[in-house]
Amino acid sequence: MTNNPALSIIVLSYNTKELLKQCLLSLERLRREVKFELIVPDNGSTDGSPEMVEVEFPWVKKVIRIGRNIGFAAGNNRAKKCVEGEFVLFLNSDTIVSEGTLKDTVGYLKRHPDVGALTCKILLPNGKLDKDARRSFITPWVGFTHLILRLDRIFPNSRIFAPYWYGSISPDIEHDVDVIQGAFFLTRRSILDEVGWFDEDYFLDGEDIDLCWKIKEKGWRIIYYPKVSIIHFKGASKGKRGHQTNRRIPFEQRLKFRMAGVDSMELFYRKRLWKKYPLLFNYIVIFGIKLLKGGRYLETLVFG
Repeated sequence: MTNNPALSIIVLSYNTKELLKQCLLSLERLRREVKFELIVPDNGSTDGSPEMVEVEFPWVKKVIRIGRNIGFAAGNNRAKKCVEGEFVLFLNSDTIVSEGTLKDTVGYLKRHPDVGALTCKILLPNGKLDKDARRSFITPWVGFTHLILRLDRIFPNSRIFAPYWYGSISPDIEHDVDVIQGAFFLTRRSILDEVGWFDEDYFLDGEDIDLCWKIKEKGWRIIYYPKVSIIHFKGASKGKRGHQTNRRIPFEQRLKFRMAGVDSMELFYRKRLWKKYPLLFNYIVIFGIKLLKGGRYLETLVFG
């Protein structure tokens, strides 16, 4: 009989010391729900995050000091050699996990052998849904309606004009999705080993979309399961405008993070969709992504 934990939780750390502490405290209260191990890879934090974990949370299995920011995908992948659980949860450091969430989501995967990954309902601090909890793959039509025309802001419940955030399906209903968010991404260790974990070509953003693509490509279902939830203090480690940590992250780094999202769009399109469309159409799409990147660059320069 194995003594291995059922669940391995990976919480990537990068300069979110106080939020990381809240996250770990929430997990500490749930240690009896599911037998789990916790691994904290740290991407070169300068705010004392790894020291805090080692001193205040001695039950954490491993703090991996990476020494520099190698990105979300590579940072999470550094935990691979430490993982012993049958199930693996990628959890953001800027989250608080609610009671029952670990037990119910792991139980769901155990009961549904055809499901390869799932997420729970992800709520923002104001109680509203984090819409990125469930997404469609950004095909040209989805990208056109969501990124260019922004029709899902005008017709948020439309099946045709709001497919990216599944606007036509209630966020209270369990359903199959294309993409779940890296803030709470529960999957099976065997699947990660089969598909190669996160693609490290992605620095920040897009890696969760790409991993979902690889999982679905193998025939697994991906589920949005809203019966349990977490709270997500979104954008803390990215220095997003309006977030309290924004002022502590150098402008050059914030700009890099902002550009990484658009770079990931182009990378995903070239990797997964390029061969599905005519060459001329592909170049039109890439041109549109370049324009979007230019707009985001100017927005960051003006508004910070």
